[in-house]
Amino acid sequence: MRWKTSLVIFVMVLTASFAAAAPASAEPITAESTAECERGVNGFVDIPDGLTGEPVRVMVVGGLMTVTLYKGYVQGLRGWAHARGATQAGDLVWMDWTKNGGLSWIQCGPFVIPHAQATKTSAAQRTDPSPTWQFRACGMLRDQPRTTKCTEPWW
Repeated sequence: MRWKTSLVIFVMVLTASFAAAAPASAEPITAESTAECERGVNGFVDIPDGLTGEPVRVMVVGGLMTVTLYKGYVQGLRGWAHARGATQAGDLVWMDWTKNGGLSWIQCGPFVIPHAQATKTSAAQRTDPSPTWQFRACGMLRDQPRTTKCTEPWW
């Protein structure tokens, strides 16, 4: 009986260890996440949906939508996410921002693509010389969570 109890405890500890070591999800959380970065909250700046800059990271989501992490000058040097290409109404784009190297982050978005072929941006956040102050751009095709993808590595 004692070995069964030890086995159960071992399995519980092992399971908890793997759960703690699993990477955090990149999936969009909720529309409320936009409140973390719109209208100047947390130092973000709202920008036009078509704004581009110098590409830092680029990826294609589901073979259709191109998501780019840009940097450029908008009230200082900033980074932001931008979606374009074969977008459809309901596709999502957002930017994750971390100040501790990705241990935790603020999700700026998701922002909803309003109609087919539209571009969309996240709000822009200032850059910082700290190596732990980083960004990544993320996107997901409408109603297809399995297509969720973020630029890697963090920049």
